Amino acid sequence: MFGTRNKNIENEQKKYELRANEYLENPKKTDGLIKNAIKKANDKKGSLGEAWDKLQLLVDFIRSWANGDYRNVSKGTIAAVIGSVIYFVSPIDLVPDFIAGLGFLDDAAVIGFTLKKISGDLERYKEWKEKNALQLNNDLN
Repeated sequence: MFGTRNKNIENEQKKYELRANEYLENPKKTDGLIKNAIKKANDKKGSLGEAWDKLQLLVDFIRSWANGDYRNVSKGTIAAVIGSVIYFVSPIDLVPDFIAGLGFLDDAAVIGFTLKKISGDLERYKEWKEKNALQLNNDLN
């Protein structure tokens, strides 16, 4: 049962990852996705649980990439991240979001799958982000 569920999550993530290619060369579209994801995440914060923090990190990752601030990542990795955020924003997914108590479980599962898939890249991004935050703080003082 769990094997089939995991395969379904993986298939969904891959499907949305393919859609992400539309965003790779379109900063305006990517910016719109970021805004939609932030709005939905803030509106549904209580329903997302710990997935909320993880989603925020993925959105920051996309924003840093889209702004050109952080490009130390393959297109496959950024497509996976964008794909998981598209999935989150999409009202049509494995478990519709309007189903109380269950609607965000699949979103959290896709986010978790993506986090595992890109864990090394995400660690490098977090190190870069912390280093730049320290540098900015030092520059301000």
